[in-house]
Amino acid sequence: MLPPMSVCPESHPASQLAAGVGFLTDSYDLFAISICAQMIEIIYSQSGTAGLANPSLANHLDFGLKVASPIGTLLGQLVFGWAADILGRKKMYGFELILILVATFGQVLAGNAYGADIYGVLITYRFLMGIGIGGDYPISAIITSEFAATLFRGRMMNAVFAMQAVGQLFAALVSLSVITAFRSRIIANQNSLDQVWRVIIGLGMIPAALATYARLKIPEPPRFTMDVERNLEQAEQDADFVATGRFERIEDRPVVEVNMPKASKRDFIKYNSKWKNVKVLIGTSWSWLAQDIAFYGLALNSSVILNEIGFGSPKTLSEPDYIYVTLRNSAIGNIILALAGLIPGFIASFVLIDVWGRKPIQFLGFGMLTIIFLCMGLGFDVMVERNRSIHAFVFLYCLSNFFQNFGPNSTTFIIPGEVFPTRYRSTSHGVSAASGKLGAIIAQIIFSRLSKDGLKVILLVFAGFMFTGIFSTMLLPETMGISLETLSGEEDPEDEYMHHEMN
Repeated sequence: MLPPMSVCPESHPASQLAAGVGFLTDSYDLFAISICAQMIEIIYSQSGTAGLANPSLANHLDFGLKVASPIGTLLGQLVFGWAADILGRKKMYGFELILILVATFGQVLAGNAYGADIYGVLITYRFLMGIGIGGDYPISAIITSEFAATLFRGRMMNAVFAMQAVGQLFAALVSLSVITAFRSRIIANQNSLDQVWRVIIGLGMIPAALATYARLKIPEPPRFTMDVERNLEQAEQDADFVATGRFERIEDRPVVEVNMPKASKRDFIKYNSKWKNVKVLIGTSWSWLAQDIAFYGLALNSSVILNEIGFGSPKTLSEPDYIYVTLRNSAIGNIILALAGLIPGFIASFVLIDVWGRKPIQFLGFGMLTIIFLCMGLGFDVMVERNRSIHAFVFLYCLSNFFQNFGPNSTTFIIPGEVFPTRYRSTSHGVSAASGKLGAIIAQIIFSRLSKDGLKVILLVFAGFMFTGIFSTMLLPETMGISLETLSGEEDPEDEYMHHEMN
């Protein structure tokens, strides 16, 4: 028998640490480009400093830098999600971070040549980096879920995903520190920005390297070992890892198997041919798509939006001072957004996710975001165009970040890691997450034509998508306090399945 993980007081910290540091890396690598893209544009485009005031001049290049990672992430979520269900979680865990390390190193060394443009090189490497980041989503979510105790599963998964906000804050703090350290060089010669953005991007390799080692030491989750590999005795050994931290691989011994449904294309189609099953996949996928349209639309363009509304922009400065102050203020603005909205939202989710439940938090988040984006869009002329209350706009911006993390940004990650059968849990989480990245791509297409008038319309579009999320949430079950086996219809194997020995 497996240990009673539904009442186990805690999951093993190694799996939490490995997953959390990995997500910090993912977030840092994704969102550091918000500030770095401005520097790259100044150095390598023909627009110079004008690009800060009018992003449309190098619009297609900025679009390519920001959309490459979400496209790669979408592909990585589908491929790694499927592979983790077929080959195993452990075999894939760590490989995605190695891919991130290689792609990040490639970005740092990228340059112009007669046969290659730096934008093309950077877009290629950011696409490859995105594949690695995409692989991290389903595998980290599933490993955390399958190792976690039922009573605290929501908090454990939320704690891992909260590293996304920490990564965004870390990216802003590092950017501010590096920009400040290079102040004299930037003012003396704007080409020094070529060193600045490389340092910022390159520092993201440090947490990735740390997390890679930790992930290679984590065993297969016991639920996968039993339900998919059908090895009951090894599952018991893997479960001991939760309590003791000691892992032993059983070799050259009779395998006690448990008869359970096998993962196959035919079985997957059969499982999802029932409305009660496929409606959950539709609900998780559309909820994540709607959420990420707004989340990535704002997060990947936060520096652009802050500059667009004139928040912290210098009034009368010489060109070198203007560049330095604008970049510094963009970093400070991103720090404010993280501290005032993103991190408090995750804290609120952590406190209430296993008390109030997933669905109420997702309903609240989508409802509040609908109202907030309507206020930001309908009140844009008064708050920004007429310069009456830019700070009120920034407050609503921070409030939207709060209710994204105390809302669908947390729950869309957690619920898909709980509701599906073990044999398809990673695949289904990957499909749901990939739908979210499709939303991120749509958001970047919208922002590629950004103007002040466009921003007002975009905010109203965000409100519409948030409203649809209320209805997709209705398709989902409440998962709080329910074991993974009960949620997915996989009952106690002692009651339903026969065990036998295979030599």
